[in-house]
Amino acid sequence: MRTREQSARVISRLGENVFKEQLQKVVDAVGDGYGAVIMGLDGIAVESYSRDQGGFDINIIVMEFSYILTQVKKAAETLRVGGMEELVLKAEQLILVVRMLNHEYFMAVALHPSGNLGKCRFLMRLTAPKLLSALQ
Repeated sequence: MRTREQSARVISRLGENVFKEQLQKVVDAVGDGYGAVIMGLDGIAVESYSRDQGGFDINIIVMEFSYILTQVKKAAETLRVGGMEELVLKAEQLILVVRMLNHEYFMAVALHPSGNLGKCRFLMRLTAPKLLSALQ
């Protein structure tokens, strides 16, 4: 896993705007998006964007779920069902969509329960390769 210093180097090398710009495009296009984050499985955010958080802190929510995401990823590997690509959590007050970018980084988008989940998944699928190339 990477350290905070390594995360800081990734951000300074690539510039925060590359990531924030892509996150903003997805959140704004979804319509009812609260925010998005690029994070490592260690719970350290690379970048985030919040439009209307609806009373939620996207960084804290995703950081808490990063541990669960790690466990789901391990279970998928143990059961030999293939690598985890996407995880959706639908709760009363928000929908959280997580898409793996590689073995260490993922993108998560939080949206209102009435938000367009299909459009969000589609936009994340289109954006993932751009984010991945910027991370490498």
